[in-house]
Amino acid sequence: MAKTKKSRSTLPTGAGSVLKRLHYPLEVILLCVRWYVAYALSLRNLEEMMAERGIEVDHSSVHRWVIKLVPLFEKSFRRHKRPVGKSWRMDETYVKVKGHWKYLYRAVDKQ
Repeated sequence: MAKTKKSRSTLPTGAGSVLKRLHYPLEVILLCVRWYVAYALSLRNLEEMMAERGIEVDHSSVHRWVIKLVPLFEKSFRRHKRPVGKSWRMDETYVKVKGHWKYLYRAVDKQ
């Protein structure tokens, strides 16, 4: 896999200085970090999954990537997260579906 410069321009600020010293393609790094955060996979599972795809990655390298990149992504995602209102309304009722009573609820903020 070849490194692409296009992907780095869309990363959070501060990620460029962290990523320029890494020796793996950016797609591999981001894929490993995403799978580690999104799914309940161990570092050794990720190492094995990458080996099945023909990419030799050590589990300690994946761990270093997670430690370096997750705080950057978390800070970036928090900026784009919509604020949640302090006032909430809750509707709840029972509805009969195919002869069985089901509990139905809905929570919405003031906005």
